[in-house]
Amino acid sequence: MTTNAILSEDEVIEQADPMKPNAASLSEARRWQAVVDRDPSLDGAFVFGVSSTGIFCRPSCPAKRPRRENVRFFDHALAAEQAGYRACLRCRPKAVDGNPHDALIRAVCRYIERHIEDRLTLSLLAKQFRRSPFHLQRTFKSALGVSPKAYIDACRLRQVKQNLQAGHNVTTSLYAAGYGSSSRLYERTAKQLGMTPEKYRRGALAAVVRYTTAASPLGRMLIAATDKGICAIQFADSDQELQQGLMREFPFATRRRDDQAMEEWRQNLARLIQGQESNPSLPLDIRATAFQRRVWEALQRIPRGETRSYSAVAKKIGMPKATRAVARACATNPVAVAIPCHRVVRQDGELGGYRWGTERKAMEKQAGA
Repeated sequence: MTTNAILSEDEVIEQADPMKPNAASLSEARRWQAVVDRDPSLDGAFVFGVSSTGIFCRPSCPAKRPRRENVRFFDHALAAEQAGYRACLRCRPKAVDGNPHDALIRAVCRYIERHIEDRLTLSLLAKQFRRSPFHLQRTFKSALGVSPKAYIDACRLRQVKQNLQAGHNVTTSLYAAGYGSSSRLYERTAKQLGMTPEKYRRGALAAVVRYTTAASPLGRMLIAATDKGICAIQFADSDQELQQGLMREFPFATRRRDDQAMEEWRQNLARLIQGQESNPSLPLDIRATAFQRRVWEALQRIPRGETRSYSAVAKKIGMPKATRAVARACATNPVAVAIPCHRVVRQDGELGGYRWGTERKAMEKQAGA
């Protein structure tokens, strides 16, 4: 397993639970879409109960989809049972949480994330979870390959990044992330941020993103780029949706429409969607954890017109148990088509989830893209 010495802070956090996003961050609309798409990447993030049957399921349950008005969402199986629902015998949603050791580690990770501004120590965590410090340290590191302290540090640095990107000043960002003094962070920024926090903040706020929108075989398409390359490729039913999506993706960037500068890339992508030859060297400027990068590079090696299962991709990158993590990496791909996540399907051959809708995934597959 990878050692902490070469892990980025995002990769440390992703290894803790790369398959499961924070349930609190999922809107009801996002949960319902996951149910409609039978999205395996959100198994374990929540369950849904069906009032007409009294049964609760995981999002990827193969059973017939219920009516929306009969569906109620729960963050975990226990909450569904307390509300009077029974576990589905087909998808077995209670089995998602895995063995007790895995459940303990997930609980510790969630506790750290919720209390990142506190003075967290191994002794405090051990007391909170009624384990000896030695046992917790050994169990945590055995499961993730990193210590609780390394995970705390990774969470704090990620929080600092988010605060700086949101426009907060350096001092506020440091203390909100649990750093006791600015000097402690400045000592580490050369390696982990690659620059001082203030310079990182200025860059996050001042980035220039050029974009264009156009018709495509998959509906309205948006292509956005920095000076280094394409940073976003999105699909929607209208330009308004696309522009709102770009604003959410790059809230503090200077966004400029530039149809002429983006025209060559638009033509290349249109040909690629149609299964025709395209320029294979589209420059990309995307942020990724080490895990995401490995998955996305594996996707780019899948031949045009062919598909692979999520589990096959997991095996290809040397992590056969990371099927759900692979699904999650596909779901967070910011450059549709250029990184062909539409070529990854479920083990049974069904399409599975797709960020831009399963109908578009089916169209791309049919076109041989």
